[in-house]
Amino acid sequence: MILPLLLVIPLLSFSNQMYGVFQGDIYQNLKLVIQVLIIVFTMAIAIQSYLVFSHLLSNQTLYIGNIFFIIALLELVSLFFSQSTEWGYMDESIHILMRVYLSIGFLLIILFKRQQLSMNYRLFTYGSSLLFVIVSISLVYMVSNILSEQLLVYIDNMVHLFAIILQIITIVIVSRYLKKMPKRSMWLISAAISLIVSDVFFIFSQDQNAIWDFSALIYQFLAFYFFLKAIYYTSVEKPFQQLLKIKKDLEQSQEELRFQAYHDDITLLPNEHLLLKTLKENLHDNQVQKAIIAIEIDRFAAIRSSIGISNSNKMMKLVAERIQAIVPPHYFATKLREGQFVIYINHVKTVEELLQFCLNLKSAMKDPLQVQLFSLNGNLNMGIALYEDKWTGEELLMHAQLAMREARQIPQRFLFYKPYMSKDIADRILLEQDLHNALANNEFYLDYQPQVNLKTGTIESVEALARWRHPTRGFVPPDVFIPIAEECGLIIPLGKWILETACMQAKTWEKQGLPPMKVAVNLSLGQLFQQDLVEMVEEILQRTKLTPKYLQLEITESMTMNIDQMTQLLHELKALGIQIAVDDFGTGYSSLSYLKDFPIDCLKIDRTFVRNVPHNPNDEALVSMIISMAKHLRLKVVAEGIEEVEQLSFLMDGGCDYIQGYLFSKPISPQQISETYTDLHHHIDEVLTQLQYIEDYII
Repeated sequence: MILPLLLVIPLLSFSNQMYGVFQGDIYQNLKLVIQVLIIVFTMAIAIQSYLVFSHLLSNQTLYIGNIFFIIALLELVSLFFSQSTEWGYMDESIHILMRVYLSIGFLLIILFKRQQLSMNYRLFTYGSSLLFVIVSISLVYMVSNILSEQLLVYIDNMVHLFAIILQIITIVIVSRYLKKMPKRSMWLISAAISLIVSDVFFIFSQDQNAIWDFSALIYQFLAFYFFLKAIYYTSVEKPFQQLLKIKKDLEQSQEELRFQAYHDDITLLPNEHLLLKTLKENLHDNQVQKAIIAIEIDRFAAIRSSIGISNSNKMMKLVAERIQAIVPPHYFATKLREGQFVIYINHVKTVEELLQFCLNLKSAMKDPLQVQLFSLNGNLNMGIALYEDKWTGEELLMHAQLAMREARQIPQRFLFYKPYMSKDIADRILLEQDLHNALANNEFYLDYQPQVNLKTGTIESVEALARWRHPTRGFVPPDVFIPIAEECGLIIPLGKWILETACMQAKTWEKQGLPPMKVAVNLSLGQLFQQDLVEMVEEILQRTKLTPKYLQLEITESMTMNIDQMTQLLHELKALGIQIAVDDFGTGYSSLSYLKDFPIDCLKIDRTFVRNVPHNPNDEALVSMIISMAKHLRLKVVAEGIEEVEQLSFLMDGGCDYIQGYLFSKPISPQQISETYTDLHHHIDEVLTQLQYIEDYII
């Protein structure tokens, strides 16, 4: 844009010297070359616009092509007339028409709103332009004989002044688009400035053979060059750049799609597809030992259904970060669906290397995972499978997952795959499928085991125990279906059904005239993470109209490890007026400090301690210590699994409050409790009397 103005300086400074150079044939030849170049450029603009219109279908492109088609034809006629002695008088008139058409046409094209046209317009407008040129030449022929030479010079100067004004208006309008379309606007403004300089030189030129006339032609040529650049940029360069950008965006999109196809969107680790692809490519290289370690978050399905998808995804991301922090460079860590991670080791040096990695991973997961208000334990189950000949990648992965499932049952939480593990998997899968329909088909029911107050000899509470009567398998033990329900997330609806059914039954016994009995219901880990657990319990109490003090919720000791989270939850439950007990006390790994923080009413001594009480001094010492500690903390004590009179005698001497076990009653149906309530108390009296007789006899 500045270059056309800079060229004016040497022309003004050295006009006399330059005029001396361009004399005679040299000047005429140069002028002829410039005129030919102007014709070539204007016709090039017209042709390019004609061709590009088929792609852009833009009215501005078509009109620009027509304007320069007219200018090219008029320039061609003007060149012919300037070289002819017979028609030379028409050259000045044609020159005037060209300046008028160019200035007005340039401005009008800028003012036209961009819109789409059909292909039919192309032939029509170019044909009309040709006809317009013929009419213009005819008009010049008729007028040129009438107008005097002085009048033509005057009109020529006025036309140039008018053209300068129009070009200035054009610059102002185009300047508005500098930010939006900088390159195109710069080329058009440069063309307009060049035309202004050309018009100024034409005004100052008194002789067609003077340096000013030649300079005017130079600037006119520059203006058409800038026009051509603007058209080229709009129709070729810019679309090509857009095409390159589209290509780059497409390649980037393809990369993103490929990344998404082969990576987990939460942890950004490679996913199952990339794992299987990697296994297929290099698994059968038998030069070195290969292995897979399958890893899962313990009870992740229950946690996810309790804390929600968003929070469980955050938990998954935190676990992935800890795994990545300790994974050696040659281990290939991946993320599978359903909260599982898989690590593929392409070169296993020793089995001890795998064991050490599992131990390191366990150590890395000791600290709780903080997910907003939740402090979650990141216990992991790990299964290891060493590659054997003829195994496919899917088989190797499946065997590691089987070992991972079996690892849930042991304290170490990691196991190597053994062939026997494959035998039970099909049956387990079928059982899980049946479990999904069991609740809807009313296949679950509750039995109740009485808890006897040793001071009064009466049944003051019962524990609700879930049972499953499968339509084809018959009775399915709770220790079989409860873990499956926790894994697949069904423990949430099942736990709600157990709680509501137990509360309704307690109220039913009350209506039948039985003394009020407290009903104890076990809470699962998944239920503890339910965000609406307190509201659900309160709603069930209101719906069943059970007095809150007759409901006791039992948590296991292993659930107490998240003290901050559990303290607030248990206080909210306690505020409802219910009782809270710790089940299986003594079997967990948590600190006993929770006993002073939690609003606990009762401790239940696990049956593993009671079983060998008469025969094992260590178990006797542990039970005595638990009872003593509970008394000091003003907590009630319930002993589970009492089957022998000797066990009962020891517990009574130690000051145990409640007894639960087959010695008094096995778990029975609610109807049996209603019908045999009196008989149960007779049996209790007989046992206690027998115990008293034995003690008196010994004394």
